[in-house]
Amino acid sequence: MRTTTLGSDGPEVGVIGLGCMGMSFSYDVATPRDEDTLIAVIHQALDQGMTLLDTADVYGPFTNEELLGKALKTCRERAVLATKVGALDRDADGNPVRGNNGRPEHIQRSIDESLKRLGTDHVDVYYLHRVDPDVPIEESVGALAETVQAGKARAIGLSEVNVDQIKRAQSVHPVTAVQSELSLWTRDWMTEVLPYCAQEGIAFVPYSPLGRGFLTGRFTSYNDLPQDDSRRGLARFQQEALRQNLGIVDQVKQIATRLGATPAQVALAWVLAQGEYVIPIPGTKTPTYLLDNAGAADIELSPGDLAALDALPVPQGGRYL
Repeated sequence: MRTTTLGSDGPEVGVIGLGCMGMSFSYDVATPRDEDTLIAVIHQALDQGMTLLDTADVYGPFTNEELLGKALKTCRERAVLATKVGALDRDADGNPVRGNNGRPEHIQRSIDESLKRLGTDHVDVYYLHRVDPDVPIEESVGALAETVQAGKARAIGLSEVNVDQIKRAQSVHPVTAVQSELSLWTRDWMTEVLPYCAQEGIAFVPYSPLGRGFLTGRFTSYNDLPQDDSRRGLARFQQEALRQNLGIVDQVKQIATRLGATPAQVALAWVLAQGEYVIPIPGTKTPTYLLDNAGAADIELSPGDLAALDALPVPQGGRYL
């Protein structure tokens, strides 16, 4: 796979990475996972040059980091490893609960716990997963900076932030990557955040670059979604919205057919075309889909293709309910 760097000053990575969340969390959680297969997919990603691997403490919680730790036990040096903090809190008894926590002491404790689960002495990127509205971002980023100074992280990142928040973070420590949702049906960050990242040499790492799987064409009805799947609670997957949103997929399919590609590859190629340091991290649990995603790096979209994809309508329904 061709490569880029994680921003102007970051390490070399494949132009497509691997988002590992769905291996342990959120999507189709009732279906049993075969750990050996998941580890094989992670190894296959590295073999394909998809070297940026993305996880977080909240995925599971904890189990996704543990999975990465097992997978990388013999090949840690091949991966550019990113994890996150700030979307998982603790209750009064110390049990993990969903919720923002960007307090410095929480970040300092969490990095040590994440490193233990990951079986490594450092991560390459440590993200603030969500900005805590009760903690100034400068304080959270200051704690992230301390993890870099301690050698526990090589660089810091932010997720789901606006330009003002990035600037405030930069006043404390350089920001290597910004991770937010970006795809043919989620373009919220393209007006301000993406251009600012390009200007600053900050990598932009799109999660859900395949529209949470919708842009692959796999889902034609609400009932196609597994019973225990978080997408059943998202507005765009409700039956009436989904029926209208299928028109977006149909147009992607038309371009894919003409290029001899899959809809997923066309959708990813469009994301890649948004900038030199735009590095999508599609997720998958299967070897077949991983190879399909990797193949997107070789798809060349013409100016006409890009214009047609740029002109696709806005999807029905918001990102969430």
